[in-house]
Amino acid sequence: MANRLIIHGANIHGGGGKTLLSALLGAARPPLNAVAQVDRRMVLPPDMAAGIEVRKVPPTIAGRFSAEKWLQSNARAEDVVLCFGNLPPLFALRCPVVVFVQNRYLVEAVSLGRLPFTTRLRLQLERLWFKSRLANADLYVVQTASMKRLLEQKTRGRVPVEVIPFGAEKSPSHVPASPGSQPPVDFVYVASGEAHKNHGRLLEAWRLLAEEGLFPTLRLTLDDAAFPMLCRELRDLSVRHGLQITNIGAVPLSDTGNLYAGARALIYPSLLESFGLPLIEAEQRGMPIVAAELDYVRDVAAPQQTFDPASAVSIARAVKRFLAVSDPATPLRTPEAFLRTILETAKS
Repeated sequence: MANRLIIHGANIHGGGGKTLLSALLGAARPPLNAVAQVDRRMVLPPDMAAGIEVRKVPPTIAGRFSAEKWLQSNARAEDVVLCFGNLPPLFALRCPVVVFVQNRYLVEAVSLGRLPFTTRLRLQLERLWFKSRLANADLYVVQTASMKRLLEQKTRGRVPVEVIPFGAEKSPSHVPASPGSQPPVDFVYVASGEAHKNHGRLLEAWRLLAEEGLFPTLRLTLDDAAFPMLCRELRDLSVRHGLQITNIGAVPLSDTGNLYAGARALIYPSLLESFGLPLIEAEQRGMPIVAAELDYVRDVAAPQQTFDPASAVSIARAVKRFLAVSDPATPLRTPEAFLRTILETAKS
């Protein structure tokens, strides 16, 4: 029988995973013999080859378990299975298994405390799955050196880890915005509203800037239905402090080019990423980047300014540096001047 590539992505339907899975499905063309298991909510790419067999999996526990059983029963020794949803197969397979890992929460010991209860529960179960089924893979693939270091701490040499980054074709530099696009802004942050995306500190930084009389413009891409509390906080802060922040909602992949073209810089305060696709896209366009001083950023981009993402003050200072706004340090006083000030203050 001919070799098959089985792309197992039954738990992906949005975010960066959807972007990369769509690219793979578009590339799985003859003579490649491919089968794909995907989440029923996954929108298939319009350029996908007509001959690829697609199995749609319901987004339920029973559906996921059924997809794992199908893999166990149908993966032949001459096949290759590419698990694209971060997790190794639930059951040992007869053929080579490659697991593509994107979710940093699974390989780094970061707290889940700020996440919603259902997300915490899902990640705790996935961490248990990942740890208990680690040996069901023959190779783990990641996109950056820092992810490789983290994953190798988990595998302890039992399963090899390789860095094999990929993405969409390189975008041309300085693409002009198309007619009807949003008015230009100073910064854009292309991200959903999960806790690790760190919107709260970004908004606090913009409040601190407003207190200094600075009102840089910022565009966000938050889905109001998915993140109502965060969007409400954004609106309240904007009204109270006059912040120049606009939220245009979730943006289709086909429209992100106009977002980058309509901004002076990408700002990226996320606390952790496995890849950081917007960083890649901005770097490809020659777009300035103001980002967290973290390993995942340096893995893929060379930012013009960096900051401590845990500090709103640090974010605000990086914004001022990028905008060439002077931010002089507090001048030191001589010991004599210090004592004189103490006495004057005590007497007043």
